[in-house]
Amino acid sequence: MRINRGFLIVFLVLCVSFLFLSSAWAKVYHFNYATFMPPTHHQSKLTEAWCKEIEKRTNGRVKFTYYPAGTLVKAAQIYDGIITGRVDVGTSCLLYTRGRFPLMDVINLPFGNPSGEFATAIINEIYDKFKPKELSDTQIMYLYAHGPGLIHTRNKPVHRLEDLKGLKIRSPGSVAEMLKALGASPLSMPIPEVYQALQRGVVDGAVYPIEGNKAWKFAEVVKYSIVCYPIAYSVGFFVAMNKEKWNELPNDIKKIILEVNREWIIKHGKDWDRADYEGLRYTLAHGNRIIGISPKEAKRWKKRIKVVFDKYVQSTEKKGLPGKKVLNFLRKRLNDYLKGKFNSKYIAR
Repeated sequence: MRINRGFLIVFLVLCVSFLFLSSAWAKVYHFNYATFMPPTHHQSKLTEAWCKEIEKRTNGRVKFTYYPAGTLVKAAQIYDGIITGRVDVGTSCLLYTRGRFPLMDVINLPFGNPSGEFATAIINEIYDKFKPKELSDTQIMYLYAHGPGLIHTRNKPVHRLEDLKGLKIRSPGSVAEMLKALGASPLSMPIPEVYQALQRGVVDGAVYPIEGNKAWKFAEVVKYSIVCYPIAYSVGFFVAMNKEKWNELPNDIKKIILEVNREWIIKHGKDWDRADYEGLRYTLAHGNRIIGISPKEAKRWKKRIKVVFDKYVQSTEKKGLPGKKVLNFLRKRLNDYLKGKFNSKYIAR
């Protein structure tokens, strides 16, 4: 039987093309994911779930190896690790590399943070609107931020500004400026080191959202949580990917990851607030006291920290950054939230 030569050539070309396309389609992209949070922390579980969701939606074409608790790189080195390629994807606090993200430092100011949901929405809105160059050397997946940051003390109850004078309080990065303005003595250290520092009396207290009393077991080593919402701060977190690794992904996988990112922003905000509620219950269950600062006294605290906002505006404007515009935008959106008029695509409806 004679076979048409042209037909045979076309057939062979199709076979080779099919094998090529099948090989390309079957390629699996393997990435590591680094975080400083322990695997038991609620936010660590959520980031690991992000990895699993992408693996699922890509039908296994993307695979992650998850490294919690600083087992790949420490918290302060994660962002640089992403730039150099040692870390493929990672999450950490923006202020763990102090001075590296001057414009985004606005989220760490004591602006009266009402919730993790609001802080997470607003940090992403700021990123979208102002497109800060300081985050341009990685591929930002998304940002998130915790609920109201409060002062917690080992043995000394705090009711007035005078009670803070001289207290050694652990603080992350730029939050130290708030403590200085209030008369305390800030000491900087990553949150995984805080439990032992409190336990040994190296510090008299620490600042963190109340979820930390359960998530990091701080309720075992503090007695008082001081609630002054008008000066509550937040801490911003990044989830970023090495740019080269991102660029090598096909468009259909990028689309899936971007879809998951949008969903996870909302999940992070809600999870911080859920965890704050659990942290409050855990605190009370340990017999610890919640001290509310009176409205009159809170005005004194708020007046004292005005210098923190002034410094932020001055330092960013000096660098040619729109710090004043960013701060005004945050305040306007906070006012919308407090009036019940806050609508954001980063909050579930």
